[in-house]
Amino acid sequence: MRKFLIATHGAFAKGVQSSLDMIIGETDNVFLIQAYLDENVSVEDELATVLTNVTPEDELIIFTDLLGGSVNNIMLREALKSNVHIVSGFNLPLLIEIILGDTDTPANEVIESAITNAKEQMIYVNKLITQQND
Repeated sequence: MRKFLIATHGAFAKGVQSSLDMIIGETDNVFLIQAYLDENVSVEDELATVLTNVTPEDELIIFTDLLGGSVNNIMLREALKSNVHIVSGFNLPLLIEIILGDTDTPANEVIESAITNAKEQMIYVNKLITQQND
């Protein structure tokens, strides 16, 4: 089974999950880490809790907010596992495409395609409007 972890600084992950739930419906295979909201809980401990829900037969795709950020760096420890993929700097179209992706297609192919498509979603709309008016 493909499982997903959204790991971000602060409450960003919860906001993203709220949007996902609204657009694609609630899912039971998406986990969250909201780093540094509770000073008594370490990111490592939160990750360990999530990993108890992931078997060696599962695939885990981890989404982090900032490449090189502390949350991303902690997740990198899992990247050596063959069933773990990490995507940094995500946006909502990327998450939707990967989460709804064909599970018969290898995860790396789903991720690569989704990244290409998500980049196309980032548009400076003012420039687009100006170009269309010219």
